[in-house]
Amino acid sequence: MNRKKSGGMVYSTNPDFKFEQETASQDTLPVNQQVLYIWLDSKARKGKTVTLIKGFKGTEKDLENLARQIKSLCGTGGSVKSGEIIIQGDFREKIILFLNKEGYKTKKAGG
Repeated sequence: MNRKKSGGMVYSTNPDFKFEQETASQDTLPVNQQVLYIWLDSKARKGKTVTLIKGFKGTEKDLENLARQIKSLCGTGGSVKSGEIIIQGDFREKIILFLNKEGYKTKKAGG
């Protein structure tokens, strides 16, 4: 079994060790149970401002889909990294209005 499939496990000294893979996938919580945090950040970005959306609980595919909708709404670029949506520019108010309309709970944080 390769290391990626084993979750980073390389070797165990326990002779009775049985490797168990996690089969439960992270399902996406319903929209009304999601609380998303909206941040404004410019650190380590050469002075460029970005809007960060953190706290999404769900699959990577659903996160990518939400990011695509937000990028289209704002008419700007962005990406998904480490479970966060990164939108180029300061679009906090516009994003909060959109997410609230979709049923998400939002909190303005940082920046």
